[in-house]
Amino acid sequence: MPIFEFRCLECGEVFEELVLGSNAEVFCKKCHSCSLEKLISAVSFKSGGAFTPASGSSGCTGCSGKTCSTCK
Repeated sequence: MPIFEFRCLECGEVFEELVLGSNAEVFCKKCHSCSLEKLISAVSFKSGGAFTPASGSSGCTGCSGKTCSTCK
C-alpha cells in the first residue's frame, strides 16, 4: 500500500496519507494547507503474527504482535 508520511509546512502537523497515483492531491488534516513535506519513514512489516521493525529488533520490551504504541 502506498502510505506516505507528511509534515505540514504551515502548522507542523505530521500525518500519514494513502496516496493513489502520482497526481493525487494531499492536504493537511489539521489546517488543510497543501504546503507539505514528504518525510522519510522507517519501514516495518508483519510476518508470522509478530511485529518486526526494519532493523530486525526494536529494542523495546513492550511490543507485542497486536500493538507497538509503547515503543514511541
